[in-house]
Amino acid sequence: MAEPTPRHNEPRLRPAPLLFEPAEAASDPEHFFDLESIDDPRALLDRATELTQAFRAAADRAVEFQAMAAAQLADPRRFDRLTTADIAQRAEWTEDYAKKMVEFGRDLLRGGEGGPGHADPV
Repeated sequence: MAEPTPRHNEPRLRPAPLLFEPAEAASDPEHFFDLESIDDPRALLDRATELTQAFRAAADRAVEFQAMAAAQLADPRRFDRLTTADIAQRAEWTEDYAKKMVEFGRDLLRGGEGGPGHADPV
């Protein structure tokens, strides 16, 4: 699994809301958030850009949750703590990346300078 690309000093964007597609639409490989039905290229660019920003914001937020979970799983106070190698295997990361994610998660849990909304484990 690829590691996320760090984004330094980028403001957190307010994404367009992601609406769940009906199951029948999602099963059609040509259907993607109704973009294929937009004929006006300006409107298509606007909506596709909104979706891109929403997916990026969702991915950044998910990375933060991954980091916090990794930090919690690696907590030495837990009797069932996992090693960074175990966390790496479970998340399909390299062990070095897992170590960075654990530290990033600890910083997030402490309310450190990155704080929630700043997905930059590297």
